Amino acid sequence: MDGAIVALEDIPADSTVLFRVTDGEDEREAILVTNGDAGDGDGDGETDGHSEDGRGGENDGNSADDSRAEPHVTCWLNYCQHLTHIKIDKGSGAPIRDGELICANHGAYFDSHSGECTYGPCEGAYLTELEVTVADGVVYFSDGAYEFVGHGPIDDDDDLTSTSNVKM
Repeated sequence: MDGAIVALEDIPADSTVLFRVTDGEDEREAILVTNGDAGDGDGDGETDGHSEDGRGGENDGNSADDSRAEPHVTCWLNYCQHLTHIKIDKGSGAPIRDGELICANHGAYFDSHSGECTYGPCEGAYLTELEVTVADGVVYFSDGAYEFVGHGPIDDDDDLTSTSNVKM
């Protein structure tokens, strides 16, 4: 399968993985976020005999629910919904706390599973999701609108001059 991004085990639980994609014209940055184990949420990868809707039930050990399911992985374009030229991951990983991705510029919090801004200047807005697939412990880029380019940030020029959000 083409478009392998990273091994699932290499995605940090408290940060993001940064990579580049293109739509054929423009190169963009994207970030991967893991949302913990797909089991019972306690991080051990096992289910506790309860379904996701909270109904109890004994697991006989033979169902798909008893598998050591791989964590759910989401992928977002790497920009804040408040000011879209601001990157969430600036190259060293964006912080994730209690299941929320944090934009350090404005303190916006985004639910790492849904992409919804739950706190901050863009509350109620959603990050732009890209499609990824997990197979055999590897995360693959599978979005039809973009192609995987490579790992890391876009290589901007070496101009370190500061710019402002205010245009004159």
